[in-house]
Amino acid sequence: MTISYDPPRLKSACGLTPIASEGMKLKATEVASQPSMIQAQVSLAGLTSFRVGGPAQWYAAPQSESELLTCLAWANAKSLPITVIGAGSNLLISDEGLPGLAIGTRNLRSLEYDERTAQLKADAGVSLAYLARQVARRGWSGMEWAIGIPGTVGGAVVMNAGAHKSCMADVLMDIQVISGNGIHQTLTNADLEYGYRSSILQGSNYTVTQARFQLKPTHDPQRVIATTNTHLHQRHATQPYHLPSCGSVFRNPEPEKAARLIEKTGLKGYKIGDAQVSELHANFILNCGNAKASDIYQLIHTVQEQVARRWSIQLRPEVKILGNFNL
Repeated sequence: MTISYDPPRLKSACGLTPIASEGMKLKATEVASQPSMIQAQVSLAGLTSFRVGGPAQWYAAPQSESELLTCLAWANAKSLPITVIGAGSNLLISDEGLPGLAIGTRNLRSLEYDERTAQLKADAGVSLAYLARQVARRGWSGMEWAIGIPGTVGGAVVMNAGAHKSCMADVLMDIQVISGNGIHQTLTNADLEYGYRSSILQGSNYTVTQARFQLKPTHDPQRVIATTNTHLHQRHATQPYHLPSCGSVFRNPEPEKAARLIEKTGLKGYKIGDAQVSELHANFILNCGNAKASDIYQLIHTVQEQVARRWSIQLRPEVKILGNFNL
């Protein structure tokens, strides 16, 4: 059975705003030759959970795999760098924006269930939280941990997203990808060489289009739903959801926890501009209203420096930092 759904919309994503940029001026011939789905000078701030970031030189939100292939071919023909953006929940994009083509995948969102095998195929743009809820309602176990993660399947596959001692590597069977030159490939779980918040996809030229998962049928939807709800309530009780953020900023330097190190360094509530280390959970940085990407970037480095000075531990960002930051 194949279904489609309308994912939760980012507040500013309904009207993409073209923005002029002195560093990315376009020739009339370039605009005329582009496919109709590709827009010039589109603000990315409304497409990230931080609500910051400058314009993409070019932006497209393909509605199908064929449109995605058209976008990739067009960018390759012009030798443009390509950036794939899902829910934008783990990204910090610079105030200068991004050169090349940014591709939003949130319109790629079909789901296909195999009731006989309890396997599920999900397009890259499917919301991870939505997926967890739908799986729970079927009484399939294995995705309860994903309910509070504000990302999409594609991004979760790339970074091996996880929570509550579970992660994407535990349930993923294989994925469909398109390479930078338009070649389709199937990569298995083993091919991805998963580690803590890492895979070989990071920094590669692969674009994830679909993932296949193996779940466990329990025939008891209420129990799976209850576990899923417990995880969601726990996240809401311990993490700040009232202001824009990217979720956890730093990877945990096991056996230590990044939040504990930051808190013990005395940085809870520390601000640069309108960017603030959360007072509820120290591994979150919040946009308190009018933060710039440069404020958040500078705060990330300040936290790293002070934690390293105090504990001789170098915190590694979990958030993906894109663009030029000249501080």
